[in-house]
Amino acid sequence: MNKQKSKIKKEVKKHIPKDWLCELRILYRLSMETFNDIKRTGIVNLVIITTMAAILTIFGACFRSAMTISSFAHELGNVLEISVYLKADADPNMVKTRVSEFKHVESVKIIPKSESWADLKREMKLPDISNPLPDTLHVKVDKPENIDSVFNNLKQLKSVEDMSYAQQLAKKIQMLNHVVNTITVLVVIILGMLTITIINNTIQLVIQSRKDEIEIMRLMGVSNWYIRFPFIMQGAFYGFTGSVLAFIPLHFVENGLMHMHQFFMVPTPLYAQTIVALTMFAMGILFGAGGSFLCIKKHLQV
Repeated sequence: MNKQKSKIKKEVKKHIPKDWLCELRILYRLSMETFNDIKRTGIVNLVIITTMAAILTIFGACFRSAMTISSFAHELGNVLEISVYLKADADPNMVKTRVSEFKHVESVKIIPKSESWADLKREMKLPDISNPLPDTLHVKVDKPENIDSVFNNLKQLKSVEDMSYAQQLAKKIQMLNHVVNTITVLVVIILGMLTITIINNTIQLVIQSRKDEIEIMRLMGVSNWYIRFPFIMQGAFYGFTGSVLAFIPLHFVENGLMHMHQFFMVPTPLYAQTIVALTMFAMGILFGAGGSFLCIKKHLQV
């Protein structure tokens, strides 16, 4: 029976001509309702907005730092090489061909022992002795996180005498990147929980203050979305305003990171500031509107 009624309603709506002026009046009315609800909330608005701004600032700072660390890790991967020292009887060209076939190896460069010895003699005053240095391969890896895998594969080669690379530096960069990413995820979870809790309590107060008005609208047959919309817009307003406020401290974070990139001559991630800004706005509005929507479902049976 309910399905049949719903079907008839849809069919009737299709044949009713749309009055755009009326639609605009409704939109204006809903906007005014949202504005009045925000006014009713009073000083609590400030608490919600500043709380959201603080959490969004932490999220933005972590997210932007994660992008910087990833950029540093990528640059480190571009310069980080494994030095492979070959045995005296090994053929460097054959070993190079074999190593080039390994997964995650980007390039292999042969440094002949004669070249290494000549460079060393230029830097240091050495006695006239035979060249004790081995032929060396400089193996470049595609990403820092794959360096251990390539290192272990190289260890299996019989032609290899010894190897070295900045292992501790690579591991520290990876660990730092992992820590920052974990903190960012935790901040997102905390942001969601706090936003929903705070907005839940606020919207509940507004619902209580408008209880009689909502009941009259129900009796008049007003659409559920007409009743819900101002509350959802109120939550979205908190998220948007919190995001705008969060930009003030984030501006200083961005400047600090930019100076760091310039000092170490590492390129800034493309569109980093824009990506952070859009993500912050999207999250603030989504959590704000989403928190309101969940609260309406809980406290308002429409």
